[in-house]
Amino acid sequence: MTSTELAPNEVPILEPEAALYPPTLFEGQEGASPWRVARVRSRQEKVLARHLLGSGVGFYLPLERREVRRGGRRFVSHLPLFPGYVFFRGEKAAALRSQVIVSLLEVHDQRLLGRELAELWALQKAGLPLVALPWLGPGDAVRIVDGPLQGCTGTVLREKGRLRLVVSVTFLRQSVAAELPREALAPLAKAG
Repeated sequence: MTSTELAPNEVPILEPEAALYPPTLFEGQEGASPWRVARVRSRQEKVLARHLLGSGVGFYLPLERREVRRGGRRFVSHLPLFPGYVFFRGEKAAALRSQVIVSLLEVHDQRLLGRELAELWALQKAGLPLVALPWLGPGDAVRIVDGPLQGCTGTVLREKGRLRLVVSVTFLRQSVAAELPREALAPLAKAG
């Protein structure tokens, strides 16, 4: 079988669209246009990315590769890691002409966002699987969703760069902390 022929159970895989433009977007960030964060209408992230690419505006759209099997066939898609958001640098008027932007979010710490996005791009370029997780910070109530403690609840504590789950016995006014992998924790739904 040649490389252009497909096995009967394979579905052609489309190449992912551009996630970054230009390829040097994260090089020499000092003095560059400020970062902007566009909040877009539902499922319009790639529309905005295509528009920015065509307008010559630098952007980053973090994508995650998802693979599913249905009926013996394999399907691969590249979906936004942060649905509803596109990061860009440049003229906001050009971005607004796309008519898919709901709002532009102000970035107060340009350096921090630039560094974090550059690190995320490095992970993406390395081919590491990326999975979006809800933000967990100290004091957040969580439920353990995996492992032998599945179903238990507690509070997140950050200590020396590690996430720990704090479980308290309120009656005794005592607590214990256990280190758990981040993947095992999910935010606890707030009563409402």
